[in-house]
Amino acid sequence: MKDRNFLDTVMEFEQQLELLQQQYNDLKKYVAHMVEDHQAIQTENLHLRRRLEELLSTDSTEESSNEEKVSLLDIGEGYDNLARLYQEGFHVCHVHFGGSRKGEDCLFCLSFLNKQNA
Repeated sequence: MKDRNFLDTVMEFEQQLELLQQQYNDLKKYVAHMVEDHQAIQTENLHLRRRLEELLSTDSTEESSNEEKVSLLDIGEGYDNLARLYQEGFHVCHVHFGGSRKGEDCLFCLSFLNKQNA
């Protein structure tokens, strides 16, 4: 009789672990999705700020301001390329760079993209 209760307890514990694992996976997907959305919003915000600066700029003939704009565009272009590669399903993080993500989000990549935009 004791063995049966122990077996039932172990099986119940296993079911609880499976439920917790599913909840953890759901939470991880949600966090990855939220980080990705946050990253997209930050990127859009950066592009809008640059566009606003261009529109408000009255003195575009100075070479120093042109050099600053070129350097900002270069940084944005590289970031956009990395973000595009990530969207196409490749890792851009230092851990798995260039490897296929196989449809799964990578928190290392998302963290890296978030740092690049800050």
